[in-house]
Amino acid sequence: MAKKKKIGSYPNAMIVMSLTAALFLIGFCGLLVIQSKKLVSVIRQNIEVRVFLDKEGTKSAQDSILNVIQGKPFVLSSTEVKPITFVSKEEAAKEFIEGTKEDFATFLGENPLRDSYRVKINDDYFEEAKLQQIKKELEQIGGVYEVVYQEDLADNINRNVTKIYTVLASFALVMLIIIVLLVNNTIKLAIYSQRFLIRSMQLVGATNGFIQKPYVIRGAIQGLVGGLLAALMLLGLQQLAVRNVEGLAMLQEYNKIILLVISVLSLGVLIGVTSTYQSLARYLRMALDDLY
Repeated sequence: MAKKKKIGSYPNAMIVMSLTAALFLIGFCGLLVIQSKKLVSVIRQNIEVRVFLDKEGTKSAQDSILNVIQGKPFVLSSTEVKPITFVSKEEAAKEFIEGTKEDFATFLGENPLRDSYRVKINDDYFEEAKLQQIKKELEQIGGVYEVVYQEDLADNINRNVTKIYTVLASFALVMLIIIVLLVNNTIKLAIYSQRFLIRSMQLVGATNGFIQKPYVIRGAIQGLVGGLLAALMLLGLQQLAVRNVEGLAMLQEYNKIILLVISVLSLGVLIGVTSTYQSLARYLRMALDDLY
């Protein structure tokens, strides 16, 4: 004999599972955005402006140029990487030979390369127009022979980054709308099973606030539990990826991941409370004949 459903029973597990799936997908989009932003930042930090010095420059002149460059606002301020690196002409020749497998000194008889400073730039200045201004500003320093960087690279990176963010933002927005609608419908179905219980409470004189309070609290708890489960799944997936994908560890920004987890929890509570409140309001206003 089939087990009968109790009057007023509430499908808590179904709601929590729906919220967990919804919040996990939203959180996953947020995790992708965090990782992609850090990846772009790492790429930018590895792009350098090269400041070539005059050949006849002395050590004191090089130190003076270094002091001037260090005072510029566009120089990367970071403790993770060295913002300015001095490369002697001998080191530059060694790099060139290793890269091309050709020893130019054998037929030139001398090293034509120059000492240089390799300068990393702050993200705020990573635009073609600003890089051109940096180039002009550095070339005006006494003892600087030439300033070069990979032109048009900044614009190409910025265009691609904008496309990536647009796609991710659009996907997250569409998913958020779809997921909120699905979760809202799930909670509406759950409240629907309670409609006669709600009406019975009204008939014995219970106020709307008294009726709503336990349901709204339950909705908040369901949202919190769904958020916790989604957060645990996200953190588990993130740790699994870090352990199995080489180089992914350097892209982790745990302060932002913590904020993402807090956002997922808050969103879960918000969706649970809002959807429950809206669904209850409908049945509290409904006429008796409409309940059947």
